[in-house]
Amino acid sequence: MTDVALALPTAPPLTGGLADSVFATAEARPDLPVLARRTGPDGGWQRVSAAALREEVSALARGLVAAGIAPGHRVAVMARTRYEWTVLSYALWAVGAQVVPVYPSSSRGQVEWILRDAGCVAVVVEDEQGAMTVGSVCAALPRLRHVWQLDAGALEQLVADGAAVPPTTVESLRRIVAPEATAVIAYTSGTGGRALGCALSHRALASPCDTLLAGWGHTAAPPGEQASVLAFLPFSHVYGLMIQGICVRGGILMGHEPDLDERALVPALRSFRPTYLYAVPSVFEKLYKNFLRTAQQAGRGALFERAAATARAFAAARERQRTGGGRGPGPRLRLRHAVYERTVYRGLRAALGGRVVRATSGGSTLSRELSLFYEGIGIYVHDGYGLTETAGGITMQPLGREKSGTVGKALPGTEITVADDGEILVRGPSLFQGYVGDPAATRAVLRDGRLATGDLGHLDAQGYLTITGRKKDVIVTSGGKSVAPALLEQRLRMHPLIHQAVVVGDDRPCVGALITLDPDFLAHWRALLALPGDAASREAREENALREEIGRAVAAANSAVSRSESIRVFRLLPEPFDVAGGLLTPSMKLRRAAIVERYAAEIDAMYDARRGRVARRPAGEDPAASREDSDDVFR
Repeated sequence: MTDVALALPTAPPLTGGLADSVFATAEARPDLPVLARRTGPDGGWQRVSAAALREEVSALARGLVAAGIAPGHRVAVMARTRYEWTVLSYALWAVGAQVVPVYPSSSRGQVEWILRDAGCVAVVVEDEQGAMTVGSVCAALPRLRHVWQLDAGALEQLVADGAAVPPTTVESLRRIVAPEATAVIAYTSGTGGRALGCALSHRALASPCDTLLAGWGHTAAPPGEQASVLAFLPFSHVYGLMIQGICVRGGILMGHEPDLDERALVPALRSFRPTYLYAVPSVFEKLYKNFLRTAQQAGRGALFERAAATARAFAAARERQRTGGGRGPGPRLRLRHAVYERTVYRGLRAALGGRVVRATSGGSTLSRELSLFYEGIGIYVHDGYGLTETAGGITMQPLGREKSGTVGKALPGTEITVADDGEILVRGPSLFQGYVGDPAATRAVLRDGRLATGDLGHLDAQGYLTITGRKKDVIVTSGGKSVAPALLEQRLRMHPLIHQAVVVGDDRPCVGALITLDPDFLAHWRALLALPGDAASREAREENALREEIGRAVAAANSAVSRSESIRVFRLLPEPFDVAGGLLTPSMKLRRAAIVERYAAEIDAMYDARRGRVARRPAGEDPAASREDSDDVFR
């Protein structure tokens, strides 16, 4: 089945490189504020005009020329999301160089692989730790000539060194950058093995940005206001680069927040006050849990839960109305929603700065329930879809016909089909040029001009795409049942106590799960429980209460799937999966194979305990009628 492209305004074709937008905006609207810099720890922001940004980019580009950076050279950027990232990337593109993003949390081995595989001639690191990581692998990198450290004033020194280079030199280099020239070598997350470098052209990176701006740009802010975005997702990921591209190409004011921790992010949102929010599902999940925790601490937990249920019901009714499936919210629901708007929803939006009108979630699937909640409180969240190989997003919700639980429809000019085995295939202007140095891997995913995404999904009769999981993640039980783990894991994470979940069960008699707890919410939950008695008895009763609570979360997740696909056993793990332990990629994706290997003993014990319970059933008892095989297994 093929989706029909949306009939929306067409973006003008790209005629040069990505850096041209900086110079074009400065020429047309020199005073337009395009970036905002932090002025200090008090949370103030200083706006930077389009003309000022052009001068910074040009001056740094001259310094890069003085350092010997030439068209086609690859320069790695290993830093968090900060102001210098934006200036540096556009300066590199202005001289025809290629940006190689590297997560600053990458291991020594990952850094060595990327810099060597890409053939980088220079790398920009953020701090001393980054410099030491690169320094430890320099002997294996014969092409590497420069290591520049942001916190040591490297960019300022480059600008000083480039003072003797005529501005016309940069202008000449910028004008010969072709749309099909490679702009970025973006490495895949490496969940299944060695990361692969995706070559992305200037045209590929600009295409989704320009299409989204042409069709949806006017929705990013209230009428008459300049749109603003706080960029906090890593620019080391193509999603972050797309956010940067949309802002710079669309004249959207962009601030930078390098720290994803809520203690830094929430104050930044309140001080910057964005009109549009780009995030990943874990951020939206964390914000929801924080709303709930704050309400419970204030003694308003029950009020919040009623307001949240009303928000979801109101959004679902509006969705039925706009998609032709119902009449919309009734009088009673409208009244309840209006009451909670004054007492609850307004305060929730204020926690995000008070100006956010819409949002996009990407990186993995967002649950329908969470999407409906945010729409119900006044912030529609579009669940986006895209890959590194597609230079970012390739779907969007049609305005006025949004459908939560789906990722929308294919962008104009992009074609999405679903193969017989459920794999999503994509063709369009944002496809990558291939994997660097690996033509065999490129041929394996490009078939007759279509990208085999490795994702599973389906298109409904109206062309809305729903993602059901990754093809390589499908679990096959010993009984031959195929289970896609994404939905179960997503629903488990909706419970405020659950931080991470990994569904297992390959060659096992049933589906199981490894679960980690959210430490902040766990401490809050224990404080609310406030059990009396001595320490020993209190701990035992607390453990029983926790067992029951997680059991309810598992039962809620199981309600979305058939019995044969449901989680029958699970185990709580004492610590979360993290990058340092090799169980998460730098982009925070699960390394499933590594997790299963690390916790092999716990998984075996989990299933052994289940077999023991099943063996103790009375003769003749119907297993389907028993609750024992859905009991949990704790450490």
